[in-house]
Amino acid sequence: MNIAVSACLLGEKVRFDGGHKHDRFVTDELGKYASFVPFCPEAIAFGTPRPSIRLVNMEDGYNIISNKNGTNLTKELQDKSYQELHKIAGKNLSGIIFKSKSPSCGMGSAKAYLENGFADSKADGMFVAICKEKFPLLPMEEEGRLQDDWLRENFIMQLFAYDAIEKLKESKPDMKAVVDFHTKNKFLLQAKDEKLYRVLGNIVGNHENLTVETLFANYEYNFKVAIAKKSSIKRNRNVIEHMSGFFKNELSSEEKEILHEQIEEYAKKIVPIIVPLSTIKLYAKKHKTAYLLGQTFLEPYPKELALRSSLLSSK
Repeated sequence: MNIAVSACLLGEKVRFDGGHKHDRFVTDELGKYASFVPFCPEAIAFGTPRPSIRLVNMEDGYNIISNKNGTNLTKELQDKSYQELHKIAGKNLSGIIFKSKSPSCGMGSAKAYLENGFADSKADGMFVAICKEKFPLLPMEEEGRLQDDWLRENFIMQLFAYDAIEKLKESKPDMKAVVDFHTKNKFLLQAKDEKLYRVLGNIVGNHENLTVETLFANYEYNFKVAIAKKSSIKRNRNVIEHMSGFFKNELSSEEKEILHEQIEEYAKKIVPIIVPLSTIKLYAKKHKTAYLLGQTFLEPYPKELALRSSLLSSK
């Protein structure tokens, strides 16, 4: 998959002071599964090194002002932001990772000021705002928020799910392929949003006898909205209990007790979600429960990323 990333996070020396903010999770871990498209509208607009800039809330909206001499640099940065947007838009992206707190790339974390110099609030940087308008359903996050285990796990799950449906679209699927895709993603969708899970189920039911092209366009939109939702312990627990019911008649009383204890301990944040899921996967293999073994929810991204091994990955 292709992911657009703030160039400084990739180790490129493009920051205003000539430095970088190399993020090892992005390059060393996520980099095993993705190709990166670097961007930095500030470096293109003003060079490196360069005087720092700030985001100022003015009557006509947010402006970019030089901290050196107060010059309004909004047009220069806007022009280069659209240039960078055009570059990354042609790369069939599955996501974007921004640099936090940046006047151009902060995602809700850019410090905004009033014209009198006082701090106003936090806002999206100029380039982030442009990207959100251009790619409303694309997975986006900033590296600062990705330090949170729960946000990281949800973002990576969204990335791989988004990439999966993009690959399905490229294959020009027939109705069977769409139904198969939905079937293996049922529990993942249910853990994200129960209402959208049911909406998507009705879509693939195709009660209106739509063409596969019309149906898939509707399915794709709602799928991308659903995977952007954040998971919760409550929803995950409901899904895990539902999954455990698939082989309850085959389990011994001791096996049932073990799984029940693990689910309870997960709900109480004593053990991470990987514990009950590993047991379900073990039992599903033992009893050849193919439906469960095919579920994306059991492994929504490469297990080597080990994001579900943390107690902090669920809320």
